[in-house]
Amino acid sequence: MDYEIPDPSAFREVRRALPLAAAVLFVAALFFPMWRIAVDAVQYPSTTLHLELYAYPRIAGDYAEMANLNKYIGFYYPDPVYWQPNYEPHPYAVDVPEWSFGPLAFVAVSAATLFVSLAPDARRLKRGLTAQLVGTVVVFGVMLADIQYRLYQAGHTLDPDAPVMGVEGFTPPLWGQYHVANITSYSRFGLGAYMAIVAVALLVVAFYFRDSDATFGDLAARITNRDTTADAEAAR
Repeated sequence: MDYEIPDPSAFREVRRALPLAAAVLFVAALFFPMWRIAVDAVQYPSTTLHLELYAYPRIAGDYAEMANLNKYIGFYYPDPVYWQPNYEPHPYAVDVPEWSFGPLAFVAVSAATLFVSLAPDARRLKRGLTAQLVGTVVVFGVMLADIQYRLYQAGHTLDPDAPVMGVEGFTPPLWGQYHVANITSYSRFGLGAYMAIVAVALLVVAFYFRDSDATFGDLAARITNRDTTADAEAAR
């Protein structure tokens, strides 16, 4: 086996350092909400309810109050099946077993990113950066599509025995405002999602520098020289 751990000085290179930072961010994102929802309802005229959803089966915030509102139209929090969440899933709730495995996706992507940054030579590093970026985009693209599909499924399989009848099916968006009966909701990404987005952006930058052994010091020197040259030309 011809593998050797790169010399520590190699991790000064942008193409190695950024994947390391991305690997840390992917794991750290699990400790923060991925999705935030603010809800205004006539039943709570003086306050706005807030929900925070994580990459694993946990909902924080005013989830008990929201469950009481949702039950009137027959919309229930999903059942992760294999992982007991911090609420009791309703028998009519949509089964979403993949939610139980959400952390595994983040850990797997982080481990793969770390593995790429430890590539023993430039050739394998460049190949790894390409494969890692494509794989990461595919993984999170599939996750977002799955989440949106489950939201559609939950919004179109309302409990027929709910107290409020005649509510039409709806699809809560991952980002945006929507109205259901007398409830107005605003969906936004949470801090965990933004951390994952930043991590993907770091992989994009590392991929951009895949053919260069430039360090952050080199980049700083280039910027400084460019500014100096621009000032000199302006003074002429």
